Amino acid sequence: MNLRTSANRSEPPGSVRTVEPDPLHAYRGKRNFSITSEPEGQQEAGAGGSYVVQKHWASRLHYDFRLEVNGVMKSWAVPKGPSLDPTVKRMAVEVEDHPVSYASFEGTIPAGQYGAGRVIVWDQGQWQSVGDAGEGFKKGHFKLNLVGHKLRGRWALVRLKKQDKSQQAWLLIKERDGFARPEADFNVVEAEPHSVNAAASTSASPPPSTKTKTKTKTKTETKTNTNTKTKKGNTGPWPKGAVRSALPPQLAPQLATQSDQPPAEGENWMYEIKFDGYRMMARIDGTQVQLFTRNGHDWTHRLAPLQRSLADLHLPDGWYDGEIVVPGTDGTPDFGALQQSFDNGRTGEVVFHVFDLPHVDGHDLTNVPLVQRREVLKLVLATSPSDRVRLSETFAGAGVEVLEAACKLGLEGVMAKRTESLYRSARSTDWLKLKCGQRQEFVIGGYTEGKGSRASLGALLLGVHDDHGLRHVGNVGTGFSQAGLAALLKRLGPLQRSSSPFPTAPKVPGVVRWTEPELVAEVGFSGWTRDGRIRHSKFLGLRDDKPAAAVQRERPLHAEPPASEDDPSGKIVPAKAPPSTSSVRITHPERVIDPGTGATKLDLFRHYEAVGAVMLEHVKQRPLAMLRAPEGVRGETFFQKHLTSPLAGIIQLAAALSPGLAPWIAVALPTGLLSAAQFNVVEFHTQNAVARSFDKPNRLVFDLDPGEGVAWEQVQEAAELTRALLTQLGLPCLLKTSGGKGLHVVVPIRQQHGWDQAKGFSQAVVQHMSQVIPQRFVAKSGPKNRVGKIFVDYLRNGLGATTVSAWSARSRPGLGVSVPVAWSELVTLRGGDHWNIRNIHERLPTGNAPWHDHAQAAPSLTAAMKQLGFKP
Repeated sequence: MNLRTSANRSEPPGSVRTVEPDPLHAYRGKRNFSITSEPEGQQEAGAGGSYVVQKHWASRLHYDFRLEVNGVMKSWAVPKGPSLDPTVKRMAVEVEDHPVSYASFEGTIPAGQYGAGRVIVWDQGQWQSVGDAGEGFKKGHFKLNLVGHKLRGRWALVRLKKQDKSQQAWLLIKERDGFARPEADFNVVEAEPHSVNAAASTSASPPPSTKTKTKTKTKTETKTNTNTKTKKGNTGPWPKGAVRSALPPQLAPQLATQSDQPPAEGENWMYEIKFDGYRMMARIDGTQVQLFTRNGHDWTHRLAPLQRSLADLHLPDGWYDGEIVVPGTDGTPDFGALQQSFDNGRTGEVVFHVFDLPHVDGHDLTNVPLVQRREVLKLVLATSPSDRVRLSETFAGAGVEVLEAACKLGLEGVMAKRTESLYRSARSTDWLKLKCGQRQEFVIGGYTEGKGSRASLGALLLGVHDDHGLRHVGNVGTGFSQAGLAALLKRLGPLQRSSSPFPTAPKVPGVVRWTEPELVAEVGFSGWTRDGRIRHSKFLGLRDDKPAAAVQRERPLHAEPPASEDDPSGKIVPAKAPPSTSSVRITHPERVIDPGTGATKLDLFRHYEAVGAVMLEHVKQRPLAMLRAPEGVRGETFFQKHLTSPLAGIIQLAAALSPGLAPWIAVALPTGLLSAAQFNVVEFHTQNAVARSFDKPNRLVFDLDPGEGVAWEQVQEAAELTRALLTQLGLPCLLKTSGGKGLHVVVPIRQQHGWDQAKGFSQAVVQHMSQVIPQRFVAKSGPKNRVGKIFVDYLRNGLGATTVSAWSARSRPGLGVSVPVAWSELVTLRGGDHWNIRNIHERLPTGNAPWHDHAQAAPSLTAAMKQLGFKP
């Protein structure tokens, strides 16, 4: 950083003296400018001394502090925002440089993009250095003057310890002058929450849409939460359960469970047509309209006509949940026509049937019963009639009769929904799928060559994923049109491969062309044979809205009985085993394991069913210790490291790993996680070596364990400081949440040193940290030693010691989950239990991506040992 000294206080500090090669490379690499409206920008020449503070509602609200220097905006993320109190020191994490044009950016970064969420210009003005800024920055104590709307006077940026250019931990501190004010008297971020570019804004939530001004509430209206009007449709007064809330940048839809029979009569259910289309979530924020699939993929660019139709309606900001279809010649949804509209890029005939409204006009409705959410939805859409955006109709009556009528009309089936159910971003038995005939998605693993007019393609080879990989379940050779065949072959051509994608290659007559298992086909069929093959199949179309890796055999369940009268929550308690794609049978699924949240054994089972594929990468072939909690998270727990009886998917490792003791165990298949969950296992802990090379660890783990009185911000700061030291030693660092109170810093290493050397080196690292920063770290374990400090646990690196695996739940209230994260996400985390078994579905699309390069980044410890002065 070339900070220019401004000794006379009038010369701006941002003049370019030397230009680094593309200082905005990191900024551009994190963004897709065809999707986000953020400026691409470029380094600008000439002097400049502007500054900006942008308020950013990402996954966690924070403030971005930016100074114009050398033609770019040097940037720090400040989680709690600036304070005018000199005694309050705010952590500031240095992030990538931004273009100068970013200083005026206000808007919403789309979901799926880096930093997704709303951004406003909270403050802006000019800055001047105090003394030699360049020298101050090198020393880690940089002072400046701010002249802005909200921030004025002298400030300091203080690096927490000497570090190289890649290290990021700073403190932002107000200096004592005439502009300083005690936080107890005046909290500037609370007192002045709005944008400096929107003087009329008086709310702490994101600024109202520019489409229609939102009326400022009186104190009475704010207290009673009534008489509130949306921009269209007058939704007030708000129903019980509605809460004021900023529009979330992302929202996963509620999913239904397939049932083989309608609910019993006498229960409170409503019925809708099961549309033969794609699930779609519309997010409206001001003039910006986005359309997302059920998996969070942004399809706005593929549905431009529908986007324009929604924009023309001037609907209130919110999340609108529904299904897109293309009506056939008889008016009923035609899935083939929908697929063809995407194939030819002509989606002007697409119709959006809206059936739910989880968020609208600054209010979260997820805790409002369905029947009342739909009343709000009716009001919102009533004044905006449209042929392209329609309210989904509901039907009353007996489920058997409604389903029968739908089947006679040639519809796919009906949806049954409990009228009093709340909106939950997960699969639920409050919503049931009732199908007229059997149909589901299958993975295409190849095709046979045909004869005659169909010489190019005879039949598609279909499969589903199970515990053993992709299993062949039959073929489909009917239902193709000539145009559809041509489009299908165009998609299959680039995917051809020389070998079968099925572990057991099917015996199919004729010439077979194998393909990568990436395309998903929707297929109708009459039923399943005893050996797991489909009968009388018909091709209906391709599905681009569902990933091939998630396709499994659908297994309908019987509709569950109503909640008992003595259950005031109305929670459904399954009387039988849950629907599952696994062969593992679960007993007592209704048993509560976390009384605080009401989570059951079934909930935990479903968690491990959902994370099995991504978790297997972390546990496979690693010696395992399982924490069992037969009485739930508040009862007695114990570790199990050896098998007393066989468990499906769990294998025994060589006894030589622990001479004289019973063999250690490891998870071999995702089934093993479910088998263990059935036997009350909550946590899975693994060692730092794989079984094939057990004498030398291939990673180190530094467990940041906060003591009593340590704030979460200090844990975040400690993670950055740990990373700083390890980076200085030439060691790459990975990060994951612990699922509890702390964080785990994981260092992949070459398998070169033994257990004693690895443990000794990690202990030396922790001792060095406690000596250099004793006010933050302690090298001794025990609660009394770490009051107000953080113990970096190096004991995880000894032979036989284990650490909770990524994606494992934790046996503690809330059932937090340990999750791999990128370092850029650290500032957005709310705690070590940021994710739990209830919201983990929000993270699954990201999976293990933050760690994808860790295997190639494993260095030797030799150089690091030498630099630290550690002699093994």
